[in-house]
Amino acid sequence: MRDFGTRWNDILLGEERIRVSKRWAKGEDGETKTDASDGYVPLHPVLAGYLRAWHAKADNFVFPSIRQKGRKPLYASSFVADYLRPAAEKASVEIAHGQRFGLHNLRHSLSNWLVNKAKVEPKTVQGILRHSKIQTTLDLYTQEDSDETRAAQGEFLTAVGMNATVH
Repeated sequence: MRDFGTRWNDILLGEERIRVSKRWAKGEDGETKTDASDGYVPLHPVLAGYLRAWHAKADNFVFPSIRQKGRKPLYASSFVADYLRPAAEKASVEIAHGQRFGLHNLRHSLSNWLVNKAKVEPKTVQGILRHSKIQTTLDLYTQEDSDETRAAQGEFLTAVGMNATVH
């Protein structure tokens, strides 16, 4: 979920999907960024199970602000500083001092991994990321995969009769 303004009534556990019909911006509900963002996102049963367990701990917002006693969602910047960045550093993600690192990095990483490693169809990845155009998913969010590039070079070398093994 990108939006910390997601409320529990947007999580349709019985239907295994999440309704995206608004976004939290500048301290209040607003319209989604694009028409393509408005709609439903499928919810995997494993994630639904985690959300069921979490629901017992949170009331209105899925990610409530403790300081605001749940009246407002958690600030994304607080989530990044308190949870995401420390978790990334613990997982040995290299983040240079002063380098920006946040939720947007996760979206890029997700796109890269799904397209390049998991071999998920780009149209499916476009839908997961709620992009209105496939070009956004492929040109801006998905980068070249060095492993795939090396493998393609090896296949070409084999095809032209060159031994693809290192001497």
